[in-house]
Amino acid sequence: MVLTFTDFYWQWLLIPFLTILSIYFTVRLGGVQFRLIPEMFRIMRDAPGTAEDGKKAISSFQAFSISAAARIGTGNVVGVAGAIAVGGPGAVLWMWLMAMLLGAASFVESTLAQLYKVRDKQSFRGGPAFYMQHGLGKRWMGAIFAVTITVTFGFVFNAVQSNTISTAIAGSVEATGATAPGWLAPLVGAVLVAVSAAVVFGGVRRIARVSELLVPVMALSYILMGIVVVALNVDQIPNVLAQIVTGGLGLREFAGAALGTAIIQGARRGMFSNEAGLGSAPNAGATATVTHPVKQGLVQTLGVYFDTLVVCSVTAFIILVNDPVYGEGRGPALTQDALEASLGTWSLHLLTAVLLMLCYSSVLGNYFYGENNVGFLSRSTGVMTGFKVVFLGAVFFGSIGTVDIVWNLADTTMGFMALINLLALAPLSGVVVALLKDYVAQRKQGIDPVFTRDRLPQLTGVQCWEPEPQVRDDSVTDKV
Repeated sequence: MVLTFTDFYWQWLLIPFLTILSIYFTVRLGGVQFRLIPEMFRIMRDAPGTAEDGKKAISSFQAFSISAAARIGTGNVVGVAGAIAVGGPGAVLWMWLMAMLLGAASFVESTLAQLYKVRDKQSFRGGPAFYMQHGLGKRWMGAIFAVTITVTFGFVFNAVQSNTISTAIAGSVEATGATAPGWLAPLVGAVLVAVSAAVVFGGVRRIARVSELLVPVMALSYILMGIVVVALNVDQIPNVLAQIVTGGLGLREFAGAALGTAIIQGARRGMFSNEAGLGSAPNAGATATVTHPVKQGLVQTLGVYFDTLVVCSVTAFIILVNDPVYGEGRGPALTQDALEASLGTWSLHLLTAVLLMLCYSSVLGNYFYGENNVGFLSRSTGVMTGFKVVFLGAVFFGSIGTVDIVWNLADTTMGFMALINLLALAPLSGVVVALLKDYVAQRKQGIDPVFTRDRLPQLTGVQCWEPEPQVRDDSVTDKV
């Protein structure tokens, strides 16, 4: 019942609405996700400022790392493999196309999160719940979103991530010819709880530092592994690209229902992986200390590209160069079989290590999303402590349980969360247009853009960005 409703909801409501809205954002913002790509890389080098407590604030790169930590996980390995297993190679093309289109939605939501953020002791906090309250004046809408994202990321997705770690370790043990002992899963769960607690009780700075270290290592390790596989099968690349294009466009054997399946699977799993328009990444983007809200909107858009066009593509090519056998339920096995065929049994152990980093970093990123929104609902220390306990419980029980129903529930709650977020983005998009015009105008003057709320006095509900002396870097002469 849950699965049938979820499939109908995604296919006939959410994906069409998200696509139409993203096209609208792309046109209204002049293709910002394409024309300002060089600016995205420039901003990543910006140094952070100083937080309210006198310590170093969260930088653009650290905020990018927190969101990337949550993005890059099972969706990039298991999710992509599942989309290919059901939708065929054509699903990959639709992942790519949707990522480029959804970059506009990602820009809008993360720019708004920066504009309507609020001060915290260690940094800033913000996200959809905050721009629903301060931008739209609808706290009730923000409360619904906060509850939904806390359940989805703080509990459900973390159970999925810890289960993936436990399953991968058991699979690695069994690849040696041994049988995974019954105590292995509870032990993995206990260790995950211990290392997660050590980080999450340290606050957003500790999460940012760990994410900043883990994300580059795990991403580079996985990408290098993919490059090796592709290099060993380089003669298959033209055929793989042909399969992706013909499958995605409905040519040859992919037509009718098969084409529809490719589109739905590519769009759905792509969104699960890169989270564009979902309303999750803005929670991380709001923590950064930047001189203009548009800066973090651009950085978070780059995160969508990195997740889908780089990391997800690595999984796709690892699978497709090995001529896989498709079918329902073949998802995780596709990646494992492809690696073993190309690199040997030892590669399964390497995949286990990569999955461990991917999923653990996702646990930390997911925790932060939950913590941020619990903080929106209540500033009570007891409530926050209770959330942390339930969060750690979800991590443990996820590692020892089966999560088929949890995956389906996650799809449903994720879709509902996305719809609430999109309903808020549409009326607030005019604010983003004004911010982008201000940013581009300053860049054309050859200065590093600085925003204060008196530059756009018509805006209401802005909690930060007070007019104050700002140091501008007049040495910046390259223009947009």
